[in-house]
Amino acid sequence: MKHVAKKIGALSLVTLSGLASPWAMAEEAGWYGGASVGQSRAEIDNERITRSLLANGFSAATIYDDDRDMGFKLFGGYEFNRYFALEGGYFDLGNMGFTATTTPAGTLNGNIRLNGLNVDAVGKLPITEKFSALARAGLNYAQAKDSFGGTGAVSLPNPGARVRDLNYKLGVGLQYDFSQSFGMRAEAERYRIDDAVGNKGDIDLISLGVVYRFGRSKEDSNDAPVSTAPVAVAAVAAAPVLVVVPVAARTEQYCSILDIQFEIDQDEIQREEKEKLGVVGTFLKKYPASTALIEGHSDNVGATEHNIALSRSRAETVARYLVDTFQIAHSRVRAVGYGDTRPLVSNDTEEGKRINRRINAVIACATDIEGLAVVPARTTMAMEMEFDENQADVKPQYDGELRKVAKFLKANPRVTATVEGHTGNMQATPELAMEMSQRRAQSVVNYMVDKLGADRSRLTAQGFGQTRRFAYSTSVEGQQENRRVNIIFNYRK
Repeated sequence: MKHVAKKIGALSLVTLSGLASPWAMAEEAGWYGGASVGQSRAEIDNERITRSLLANGFSAATIYDDDRDMGFKLFGGYEFNRYFALEGGYFDLGNMGFTATTTPAGTLNGNIRLNGLNVDAVGKLPITEKFSALARAGLNYAQAKDSFGGTGAVSLPNPGARVRDLNYKLGVGLQYDFSQSFGMRAEAERYRIDDAVGNKGDIDLISLGVVYRFGRSKEDSNDAPVSTAPVAVAAVAAAPVLVVVPVAARTEQYCSILDIQFEIDQDEIQREEKEKLGVVGTFLKKYPASTALIEGHSDNVGATEHNIALSRSRAETVARYLVDTFQIAHSRVRAVGYGDTRPLVSNDTEEGKRINRRINAVIACATDIEGLAVVPARTTMAMEMEFDENQADVKPQYDGELRKVAKFLKANPRVTATVEGHTGNMQATPELAMEMSQRRAQSVVNYMVDKLGADRSRLTAQGFGQTRRFAYSTSVEGQQENRRVNIIFNYRK
């Protein structure tokens, strides 16, 4: 009967595969951990059991298979980038077995319990911002504990054995990330197993689990707006003469990556547009003090309220992509939707509508324009310039910053610049505000040409009046923030 035990002790196992995975939306490396639970399944080879019984003088009347059980795994891993990780852990596939009734009268019971350790290489493929697919291949070091029992005419001298062995494992899966830190995973995995009596087979585990990434921010990207500190103006009074102490002009440099466009009434980022966003993400990572305002725009098809909501959804999609893909802090990225209120061109043609379905990324930089390498993107220097009431003369305190602009243009002869004028709420009518902002922008152009030697043919002045306010003009600080000049450098490829 010892021979019967060896023949019947084998539990052959088959596969069950499914599509699933985690998309770890992280460009930087990092640790993660998690747990999964689900159903394990084996396929019992009843024909082999029957042949083994016949070879030992028995026939099988019936065979009942117990081929399913609950399995679980605990795992941890390290993401090298968004496409590859190494993962290891502990697994328990539960118990499987069979009961055969025999002639002469008796029963034969077989059971196997499986657990062990595994190490996998995990390849990951982002599908959307939240969903990812994965495939894994690795090794498992499993312990198989076999036990057998007989009644009636069946008796077994060696009822149990165990073995440990190294084999391969494979798997596929899907993952949905609720945030940078937390996700849910569904997987289908196949474990190659050796049992204790010399047979090989497969066990499948279909599981659902959770994943937690360590050291990732949980903030929502729209909860933390980008702050702009008010300009500092100092004055010292000495009777009977008022002495105004000039302060250095406050400047900010930032880059705008334009022409991120969307399909009609959709907010999903197209694959080809992600390369453009890669420029923004790389810049934000290189300069950790910089911030980004993501502006969403739409065409004029549909109700205004719908377009506002759609454009904000587009901006939020881009903001989440930057945060999740490049691990930019949520507090550095803010999204806003303008709907169809700021078209670049007329919406009378389909081409015009396509151009207006766009994203503008306004990036506040940490570097100075002097010595800046020219790249095929748009760079802007924003200056908060103080003008006397209803006057457009450029004050001497801004000479240093404007001199940098002129020097930059001379060093890069293929670059042109647009000077944008903006005002607070000091003029009586919007028309007067528009006129004043145009005069001030033209005054800056004239100053750089006449006093700093800039080429007039490469400079353009444009006024926007009160139409592009940064802040409410109900305070002195807000009025000063709105009373500004933007100098936009345009690079020709």
